[in-house]
Amino acid sequence: MTAHSGRHFLQIPGPTNVPDRILRAIAQPTIDHRGPEFAELTKDLLRRVQPVFGTDGPVVIYPSSGTGAWEAALVNTLSPGDRVLAFETGHFATLWREMAERLGLEVEFVAGDWRHGADPVALAERLAADTAHRIAAIMVVHNETSTGVTSRIPEIRAALDEAEHPALLLVDTISSLGSIDYRHREWGVDVTVGCSQKGLMLPPGLGFNAVSEKALAAARTARLPRSYLDWTPILDANAHGFYPYTPATNLLYGLREACLMLEEEGLASVFARHDRHAAATRAAVRGWGLEVLCADPREYSSSLTAVLVGGAHDADKVRRIILDRFDMSLGTGLGRLAGRVFRIGHLGDFNDLSLAGTLAGVQMGLELAGIAVDPGGLQDALEVLRGE
Repeated sequence: MTAHSGRHFLQIPGPTNVPDRILRAIAQPTIDHRGPEFAELTKDLLRRVQPVFGTDGPVVIYPSSGTGAWEAALVNTLSPGDRVLAFETGHFATLWREMAERLGLEVEFVAGDWRHGADPVALAERLAADTAHRIAAIMVVHNETSTGVTSRIPEIRAALDEAEHPALLLVDTISSLGSIDYRHREWGVDVTVGCSQKGLMLPPGLGFNAVSEKALAAARTARLPRSYLDWTPILDANAHGFYPYTPATNLLYGLREACLMLEEEGLASVFARHDRHAAATRAAVRGWGLEVLCADPREYSSSLTAVLVGGAHDADKVRRIILDRFDMSLGTGLGRLAGRVFRIGHLGDFNDLSLAGTLAGVQMGLELAGIAVDPGGLQDALEVLRGE
């Protein structure tokens, strides 16, 4: 391997770079998770994490990946044989569907082209046809990490409301939480799924469910097997500042610090920063003469951009060159997009100069890979960053 000086540029769409403040918080000595100091930590943390989800209701925190939080959303609200409606927006929506099927749910999967988000019109048509209200839940990935497409959750909620359909709304915010405007309560979401290693700027290891009153009511009659992931004992213990098992104490230190950082910047400013960095990245891509994978401007992701290399070019070759020459990791194409796209992550603890360096490295890598690009692409991005 080539020896590199300086820091590694981790520009995949998560895990993201962990800020020094959070690393220092995680490095604190572990405390007794049955003691009063831990109870104070938990109560403070559960209060601070609510605004990140846009809720004043309960947020369940698991020692898990986002995949564990996916499963928790399903097993706490549904029963064997329940019908769920899911949208094929990309690789991770497909994996969530597969999980639901393995758990014994009947999944109706709305086909998609991986370039658009969940279709509110298609949802309205299916809800209108479901006069018996057999559909128990709608599963939507808010920001599809494999494609850089953000589904329009308020329009999905509006379709449910207009149909007067009682289905639960389950939303994956794994690569949008803390990066893209999201409002659990206002948008009528029943379970919001999240994780720690993307917009929250932490290492992997924490999964989240933000839960509505309707979802809590569903949990009282749901019959899918659950034990470790059961909300009830966790929420009961949380009321006193504790957990029914050993929690990931040091990651909870880091989560509190992450919440403080988001509070200090202000969530509106955090979202605006991500919007601007995404716009600059798209300007560079178009300036290079390449294509953004997301086909609908209303659905552009502010946390990552997937770039189509086109023709006979291999996107993974571009990634290998950039990693070897410039010590920068970019996201690979997943599933049907393997070899066709690379993904630029621009989320978390990230500023203008970091983005400028990232895009300069991508431009040089494209040129070294033999892909004809207009070098003015980088300048186009810089103009966006300067506000020109």
